[in-house]
Parts: sequence; C-alpha cells; structure tokens
Amino acid sequence: MDSVSNEDSRYEAVRSRDARFDGAFFFAVSTTGIYCRPSCPATTPRRRNVTFFPTSAAAQGSGFRACRRCRPDAVPGSAEWNARADVVGRAMRLISEGVVDREGVRGLAARLGYSTRQVQRQLNAELGAGPVALARAQRAHTARILLQTTGLQAAEIAFAAGFASVRQFNDTIKEIYALTPSELRAARPGRTVPSGPVAPYATTGVLPLRLAFRGPYAARQLFDHLQRRALTGIEDISGEVGARTYRRTLRLPNGTGVAEVDEVTGDGWLNCRLRLTELRDLTTASQRMRRLFDLDADPYAVAERLGEDPVLARLVAQRPGLRAPGAPDPHELAVRAVLGQQVSLAAGRTLGGALVAAYGEPLPEPAGPLTHLFPRTDDLAQASLAELGMPASRRATLRTLSAALADGTVPLDAGADRDQVEHALLGLRGIGPWTAGYIRMRALGDPDVLLSGDAAVRAGMRRAGAPTAALAAHAHGWRPWRSYAMHHFWNVPTTEPADIRPPTTESTGP
Repeated sequence: MDSVSNEDSRYEAVRSRDARFDGAFFFAVSTTGIYCRPSCPATTPRRRNVTFFPTSAAAQGSGFRACRRCRPDAVPGSAEWNARADVVGRAMRLISEGVVDREGVRGLAARLGYSTRQVQRQLNAELGAGPVALARAQRAHTARILLQTTGLQAAEIAFAAGFASVRQFNDTIKEIYALTPSELRAARPGRTVPSGPVAPYATTGVLPLRLAFRGPYAARQLFDHLQRRALTGIEDISGEVGARTYRRTLRLPNGTGVAEVDEVTGDGWLNCRLRLTELRDLTTASQRMRRLFDLDADPYAVAERLGEDPVLARLVAQRPGLRAPGAPDPHELAVRAVLGQQVSLAAGRTLGGALVAAYGEPLPEPAGPLTHLFPRTDDLAQASLAELGMPASRRATLRTLSAALADGTVPLDAGADRDQVEHALLGLRGIGPWTAGYIRMRALGDPDVLLSGDAAVRAGMRRAGAPTAALAAHAHGWRPWRSYAMHHFWNVPTTEPADIRPPTTESTGP
C-alpha cells in the first residue's frame, strides 16, 4: 500500500472509512473541533472543513479534541516509525518507550546525538509537534485506556501514565477530551470494542490491557515462534494451539514485571495482563510487548509490496498478517543470538536456560514457572560462563558482546542508528554478518533485513519454488519489508523443522 501523500488521496481514504490508514494520519473537523482516525464511522465532513495532521499530538496542539466515537488515540502506532532510520523515526521510537517522561527532552536529544533545538525543529517541521507534545499525547492516551478499562484510582492512573502530578493529569485530560477524568471513565464504550473495558481479572495486582493491532494478525505463527524459543525461568507458554498464553518476566526502568499475552485475538487487539512492581513502568512494559508481538506493523503495506513477487504473493495469501517478532529486551536478544550460533534451535534454548539458571536474577516472588530475570550484561561481561559447556571462543564472544552492551559501545535502545549498530557489532570478534543482521532485525525492530547467507531462508525459498541465485539483487523488490519476506520463507512447511541458524563460518567472524 503506497502512502497517502496528498490531501485529496487522504480525503478519499476518509470518505471510504479505510481502516488501513488508521495511525498513518489523522483529520480534524473545524466545525466540530474534534479530530478522528480515517475510519471514523461518523458522517463524512465536507472537504473544506477538514484539516489533516500527521500525529494526534499535532491535532491536539491545534486545539482539537479526540472524537469519542472512533477513539483516534487508540490506533496502533504508525509502521513508518519502525521503517524509518532518520532522526524523526528514531525519536518517535524513543518517545514511545517513555524516554521523554524519564529523561526529558535533553535526554532524548543526547540519545539521538543532536542538540535539543535540532530535535525540536525536526519534529515540529515534519510532525507538527515537538517531543514534549508527543509525549503528552502518549500519556493522555495511556491515562484514557486505564480510566476506561481498569478500576484503578485516578491518582494511581496519573502516575502510571507518566504525569508529574494529579493536577497536571486532570488538566491534560480535560483539555484533550473536554471531559474530567471521572466523566471520561463514565463515558467508556461497551466491552465489544477495542477501547472498551476489559473484564475484571481475578488476581489482585494484575493490570488487564488490550494491545491494538491493524489488519489481519497471524497469531499462531508468532506463538509457534515464541514457543520454540521459550527459556526456562523467564518464559512460559501454556495451553493448546489456538488458545495459548505466553508469559515472561521483564526488567524495567523502575522495577520488574511479568507479562501475559493470549493467543486468542479480539476484534483488533490482543489481551495482555501486566503485573508490575512499579506502575510508572506501564508505558515501557506495554510498549515492549507491542514490539515483541509486532503490533504496529502495517500488514496491508507488507502484502502489497511482497505481493508483487509471484512466489511471495502465494505465501502472503496463505498466511495473511504474518508478523516479524521483535524483542522485549534488546540486550537479552543479542546474547541469545550468540548462544544460538552454530547450534540447533533446541541446543541454543538449552544453553539459554543454563545461562538463566547460573546468572539470572531471581524474582522477588516467583510467578509459577517464572523465577528469574535474564542476566545483566555487566554481570556476563565478567563471568567465566564455564557452566554452559560452550567452546572457549564462543564464551569469549559472549563476554565481549556483553561488555560492549554494558558500556554503551553497542547501543541497542529504540532510537539507535541501525547502520552504526551493525557496524559496531561486526567490529566485535566472533560476530559475523548473520548475528549482526539478526540482532538488527529483532532487537532494533528493523523491517528491512535480509540474511542472505541464512540456510533456512534459502531452503524455504527452494521449497516454495523461488529462485535463490543472486538473492540480494532479487530481494531488492521486497524492500522495505525484507524481514517479513524472510519470515514467510521460514514458515514454508517442511517435514523437518528448519532451524534459524547462521552459516557454519559465523564464529570465524572479525
């Protein structure tokens, strides 16, 4: 799906109530003072009364309040921010992680390597809103979701959403929604819509949420992916196929957490439950689960581009909405990528479990089979790792990588420059192109990675009838969604499960 680049095309999307563009842009109506998502069911306004905005924050900054019918602030994030590698895309990923709430605009700018003035100017020029306004819009959205889907007290919601005070929370809610917090809670829609209230959960201290996505969602393949890789102590999957629940521990900025996500999908959402030691970590925790489950993806855009390839067109039709799983902890993903070098998937999983048992941090209170947090990289950088039974060269690679992650030589935060990170990874002894590319794809959420040397990708291509010669040139037509193309080939059925592993020369990297 091509982006809607001009206002006439955007108005046509509004006229047709095209949900494919929800989150790609917003429109405001001058006669009502509200802003909406493109698929809003209300009567289409006249063209002369409509103004378009790239973000909800820009609409709010222009004095428009959110529509109570279509809930424009509840749409999934734009897939554009995951695809873009420029400073605006990087900034949006960091803001969504709550960096502005925790570190301020100065902290955001420092992570991006720009001055605060440069960051302000670029965001305002392209998005119509600066980092403070964008973070404020996110806080307001989080607060509305909590008001309308949970029974938390208003003061608890204010701090969980990232507001500095209850007064700031009250003022912001009234300004954006033209309602007080209590009125907004009373105006909640029914339970059958994505923004409606979640049924109360029986366990005290558990926060139920709905994580929205757009388009079709291939939940079975994503849960299969997670189940094959689940590490004892930090992850668990229970239930039958089609009705599984994935659970895992989370290390968060202010505390720890346990997240649960159900395989059964609602009408455009996944049911999620969070148990947090600090409510302030809500935004970060929910965003990390969104990244793991790739909920901001645009399956329509992916299908349109990959559908131009005759082989992939067939695979896309067979598995609509196939996602590219991300990572809830980039450091953890990078360490696990090294553990998986030159071994089978099962062996890599065994090594990961042994690492957690030997060096993981015990939870203050176990949650069933979940007993640990994944080890800290600064601990692994000094560890002997003898318990793992790996070759000395692999242990050295793991310590080298852990040290680079711990001291920031290799930054893996949401706003990292992907090219620079890959270059830095390749400069570490024992890290080759496959490992660097895999980390770039999953830890940094890059939708356009091609692991051209991956044996499983090539095997899947042969089974699907796709040519494997001159793969890099052939795959140019899949950009910017080559990561999704690889997942389609990895999911081509075979009598023997194909492990996602690097070529045999990987450990002899630089």
